[in-house]
Amino acid sequence: MENYFDKEFELRFFEMNRLGEASAISILTLLQETAAEHCHYAGHDLLSLMSENLGWVLLAGAMEMERYPLYKEKIIIRTWISKYHSIRGFRENIIYDENYNIIGRARGLWVFYDIKKRRPKKIHPDFIEKWSSCNTISLEHDISNKIEPLNSFEYKKEFKVNMYDTDTNKHVNNLRYLQWLMESIPDEILDNYYLYFIDGRFISEAHYGDSILSLTKKDVEENSFIHTIKIKGSDVVCATGKSVWKKIEK
Repeated sequence: MENYFDKEFELRFFEMNRLGEASAISILTLLQETAAEHCHYAGHDLLSLMSENLGWVLLAGAMEMERYPLYKEKIIIRTWISKYHSIRGFRENIIYDENYNIIGRARGLWVFYDIKKRRPKKIHPDFIEKWSSCNTISLEHDISNKIEPLNSFEYKKEFKVNMYDTDTNKHVNNLRYLQWLMESIPDEILDNYYLYFIDGRFISEAHYGDSILSLTKKDVEENSFIHTIKIKGSDVVCATGKSVWKKIEK
């Protein structure tokens, strides 16, 4: 494989769940940090992009974890771009343990965005030149297909968008949607299963002060669910997703 970028992390205590393993939110945070470092490598860190009213917006993503790393464990996240279009690209990720055994995979579809004009923009040529591309796919899953929002649900939680839920662009951070999604998962699943696979689509923005509904329904497969995040009192759907959970081996 060529044109990849590696970033090493040592898992910290506050990134652990009650079992002493990294939480799904922690892993997704590290994936975002790796992408940010890859931008810095290309000569355009996220803060400098912001000063030009530019940024990357996640449209879709999926992650599959065979296991979650433990406290103090070292992992390596390898990232690369598998395909470019004029305004967007597919980012691939493989998560290794310190011996380069694969413990997880993820991929995302990102669009380069003019924040002020609120529309996509042609990718800066520096990214194309520094990142180049590699046709290898990290996770054989189509993240360009649509996930339809729920018309009915079995589980519901309501949240208020607070200031800490928003990112540097004052939009709700993508990671917050996953947290809200998991809050509407039944306790029996959360207590006895781990998040093996998550697939999400990011559709509309939520803003500070909005009331959010997290809606969940069992899917046809065992221990799998369909999700919708929407703004209360409107037809605005912010995100849709699917999740698959595996039994925790005690």
